[in-house]
Amino acid sequence: MLDLDPEEVAKLPRYPVARRCPYEVPEVYTRLRAEEPVSKVVMSDGQPVWFLSRYEDVRAVLSDSRFSADRLADGFPNLALGQREGLQKQPKFMISMDGAEHSAVRRRIISDFSVRRVAELRPRLQEIVDDTIDRVLGLPQPVDLVEELALPVPTLLLAELVGADHADHAYFIDLVHRMLWRKTSGEERVEISIGLRKYFDDLIAEKEANPGDDLISRQIALQREENGEIDREGLNSLAQLLLIAGYESSASVIALGIYTFLTDPGFLAAIREDPSMTPVAVEELLRFYSILDVAAGRVALEDVEIGGVKIRAGDGVMASVFAANRDPGIFPDPDSLDLRRGARHHVSFGYGPHQCLGQNLARLELQIVFDTLFERIPTLRLAVDEAELPFKYDALAFGLYALPVAW
Repeated sequence: MLDLDPEEVAKLPRYPVARRCPYEVPEVYTRLRAEEPVSKVVMSDGQPVWFLSRYEDVRAVLSDSRFSADRLADGFPNLALGQREGLQKQPKFMISMDGAEHSAVRRRIISDFSVRRVAELRPRLQEIVDDTIDRVLGLPQPVDLVEELALPVPTLLLAELVGADHADHAYFIDLVHRMLWRKTSGEERVEISIGLRKYFDDLIAEKEANPGDDLISRQIALQREENGEIDREGLNSLAQLLLIAGYESSASVIALGIYTFLTDPGFLAAIREDPSMTPVAVEELLRFYSILDVAAGRVALEDVEIGGVKIRAGDGVMASVFAANRDPGIFPDPDSLDLRRGARHHVSFGYGPHQCLGQNLARLELQIVFDTLFERIPTLRLAVDEAELPFKYDALAFGLYALPVAW
């Protein structure tokens, strides 16, 4: 853990840095990348950690086995008050595992997110999106597309994946929203963790008794075949990880993407004229907004040199996805949305061994939502002035609290 005197800590920038505009990267990121790309910041709990703002340094750390992803390790950056206490109440998440332990869990489930499996899910995903838009069209205007589209589609899809009841999606939305709100208290985080664990314990027991065509049922069968027993704690952590990571990232980019298309006529015209451009637009939206800037924390297991700076064993590191995705050395004119950039090498899904398993499914989900929405509601428009939109400046994951529209 970085050992700094209180006066030095008091002078450090605070992290996470709240955004002040949906488009702009925080000024401190730009300044540090130019002046001190491997620098120091202080977390919300007062812990000083290293901060990486350059694309190459971020990728270097995320692909280096000398940095641990264990969120309970001494020195790991705590993003919010009560994070450690909440995690201690949970089975260990895959994103907190290293080495062989992480590889074994990932290998077991990777087939559920293969290109073939994602392609098989396309008809069902299209059906979910169509049904959701049918419901939107039947509502009185204006309609909040966060509540009525951006939130339901990912949660209904995730419910499908794990075999949960679709009727529970409002419960999921409430818990995950509160979990990712920066001001949620430590005690409340612990309560949320306990609630999620209880829900998935019950779901796993149901799948043991009545297996179906879902990820949890397949994992139960695989574990029985391989080991003769079921790792219920591991299954619980996997289900929670899919819910928290998959729901929030997709919901936020859906809302921000619709907002962008509605406020940038050229962006929208391009995909209407040539639907093959939608996947390229999705990549640019993912790069530009980098909603989960806070996801790439690590702790050094030994002394390592990054960007000419020695990071010592036990030091915490925050690798800024947002800053990396706006690095002008990698992305020319990075603060502009460029539909033809084709920047699939962004790090919004992470990098290295922990790169997001569900990224292909997320991409497909976003493409289907955007193409279907603007084809079925071609006159869609904002129902309020752009300046009135409530962006999630106070959350750990950037997005919109509401997106009122009419047509």
